[in-house]
Amino acid sequence: MSSILTNTSAMVALQTLKGINSSLEMAQSMISTGKSVASAKDNAAVWAISKVMESDVAGFKAISDSLSLGESTVAVARNASETVTDLLKDIKTKIVAAQEDNVDRSKIQTDIGELTNQIASVVGAAQFNGLNLINGASTEDVSVLASLDRDSSGSVTASNITVARQDLSFSNTSTPATFGGAAVTDTSIASNLSGGNAGTPVNLADGISDDVTIVSVADGNSYRITLDDTAADNSLGSRTFEYVANADDSLSSVAANLQNQISAFFSATGETGYTVSRTDNVISLENVTGGGGGAIAVNVETATGGTAGTTTGGLGALASIDVTTEAGATFALGAVETLIQTSIDAAAAFGSVESRIEIQANFVSKLTDSLQSGIGAMVDADMEEASARLQALQVQQQLGIQSLSIANQQPNSILSLFR
Repeated sequence: MSSILTNTSAMVALQTLKGINSSLEMAQSMISTGKSVASAKDNAAVWAISKVMESDVAGFKAISDSLSLGESTVAVARNASETVTDLLKDIKTKIVAAQEDNVDRSKIQTDIGELTNQIASVVGAAQFNGLNLINGASTEDVSVLASLDRDSSGSVTASNITVARQDLSFSNTSTPATFGGAAVTDTSIASNLSGGNAGTPVNLADGISDDVTIVSVADGNSYRITLDDTAADNSLGSRTFEYVANADDSLSSVAANLQNQISAFFSATGETGYTVSRTDNVISLENVTGGGGGAIAVNVETATGGTAGTTTGGLGALASIDVTTEAGATFALGAVETLIQTSIDAAAAFGSVESRIEIQANFVSKLTDSLQSGIGAMVDADMEEASARLQALQVQQQLGIQSLSIANQQPNSILSLFR
């Protein structure tokens, strides 16, 4: 039956064309935006996930900037610490030269003063964006934002890399130690194994050894070990090594300080005829058999009522170094070794944390790329497929229009029945 009121064929053709146009609109949107899910109406679940991940990507880009700033700051501190180490090595060279008797120690002290001033300049300038990690201005650790960690419930927590400050500052207010005035002649503070009471020298001939035992320690207790020639051909000379304990010292720390002073002197002068070692609170001195060192006398002196030296910075002992005297030159040897180790430890600490920051920065960069790839896999359009689909839909649209046109012409055939 034909009807001029209801054109079923036209309705079918129209609905088909509407479906084709809708699909064509989606294909054109994919091609113009490059996304298969451009808004929440396209796929609400996927769109929501992608937006959360996009916020994480934006956060990690900010973290990358934070890591770059932190790495630069630590790099400045590391380079400064390494420079200070090199300058301290130069100072050590001067101190070693001052161990000889036939030198102008005052001129050497002038050189040491200039190198000390240069260290101060380096420490003061070692800042990045106003943050100095080595000038001793603060003891608080510095935190570098390293990551944003999201758990399964969606909660986000920040992770940080902690950078510990290293104190390489020094001050002219440092005070040298003062040896006690109340001499102690018994073994209550320290003793020679062979000589007994403090103040009784022990003669170390070829192959002979002696143990110096630190018996007790208290604030102000003073300890002195003197090595003195007893042979005319001995080039060692007479050297005195001192230490005044403070309230925090122990038997072992006192022994370690004295042993380090003696060891540094032997090392600096190239002396191989004698050795010094330590076991806990016992210092062992030996005239090496056949070492050619010659006989020496070992004398231990102790006293109470001394004042321990004080420093006001990591390199505070620099202010107390004075090689114009033989005793000062001897003390400076042990002091500079400690200072060099302080700067080396600082450089090593900064190097380790700088390496960690660099590794984290590389990881964040790769993680950002992975997140972006994951977002793309969810929402990006397959352009090859979209292009092919667009071509097919355009053909379908043309056929749909033709079909609708034909369907709309069908009622005209009814007119022929009334001619």
